[in-house]
Amino acid sequence: MIEINAVNKEKTIKIATAFSGIGSAEFALKRLSINYKVIFACDNGEIDLIENEKTIYEKLSHITDYSEKKKYIDSLIPPRRTNFPKQSYLANFDVDEDHYHHDVRFLDGNQYKNQVDLFIGGSPCQSFTLFGYQKGLEEARGTLFYDFARLINEIQPKVFIYENVQGLVKHDRGRTWKVVQRVFDSLGYKAHYQILDAVDYGIPQKRRRIFIVGFKDNSKSFLFPTEKELKYTMQDFLIENTKEGNFTAQGEEICVIKSPGVVEDKYYLSERVLPGIMSYGTNGFSMKPEIDLAIARPLMSTMHKLHRAGVDNYVTTNGKIRRLTPRECLRLMGFTDDFKQVVSNTQMYRQAGNSVVVDVFMALIKNIIKYI
Repeated sequence: MIEINAVNKEKTIKIATAFSGIGSAEFALKRLSINYKVIFACDNGEIDLIENEKTIYEKLSHITDYSEKKKYIDSLIPPRRTNFPKQSYLANFDVDEDHYHHDVRFLDGNQYKNQVDLFIGGSPCQSFTLFGYQKGLEEARGTLFYDFARLINEIQPKVFIYENVQGLVKHDRGRTWKVVQRVFDSLGYKAHYQILDAVDYGIPQKRRRIFIVGFKDNSKSFLFPTEKELKYTMQDFLIENTKEGNFTAQGEEICVIKSPGVVEDKYYLSERVLPGIMSYGTNGFSMKPEIDLAIARPLMSTMHKLHRAGVDNYVTTNGKIRRLTPRECLRLMGFTDDFKQVVSNTQMYRQAGNSVVVDVFMALIKNIIKYI
């Protein structure tokens, strides 16, 4: 394999992301010390456009200038609505705002044709419920997966990575997965897939996702990264054990400098909510509450809502039970403490829970980089 430092000196990797979130792939390149340039990013921040989708497509069909297309789409964003993932992304990564797009459905990838080395994204799993069972790219029309595949077809990146929940493979008795495979095959890319777990790549969180890696050059062979030893527990990532600023990276590896920090009072659970949090469940569903886990459960985008202990990752600090802080959630997603939090705690919980573990992307990119 080519040494990462050699790649860093010789070439800048041109990356583009759809459903970009807070930029886990971009942060992976940063932690690998690889020079990279963001060609474009795209995330709507869960803001739906006002006009009817067909009306938008109709108007776009009469606009030939790409910048005018973007200006039109941006004009449709409801007033007083903030794209919070965009705020986080722009605070942490260098990208021309003219190339940060609002909605993947209306992004014309032809403007970036042959400009992208690595294209990465993962559409929401809900979109798969709409799949039909014909053939090729049109089979996915009407879904956000279709738009990711369409962009591959328009952009023609050298390599793409598509990520989704592991249940995609078994969704609708496996028929959805067959559709996904047929769509990627129809694009002319050689696709490889495997389910990877964050706990196998240095992060103490059980988070299994399917990753599909596709190569435009069909002659390229590819092996998914081998698992590595887990050196840390969730407790090592907690503020009371590793104060903010002490969770860094040394080379590619997470570096935890133990020094006690102070957790703010607002993260501790009140006596009013504790009985519900620690309950065994209701309506015939029972699960023993567990806290202070060594390996975190999968972080959720709804962590700010306070779930039962059988779902969220509660810990005990100074004899009191508390939720994880947003910074601890970022750590459990592989973001070191230099990642800037510029949104509210509620938004940061959502964004961390929706993200992809940086260290998994790092392992993948190291095995992909020699083909770019």
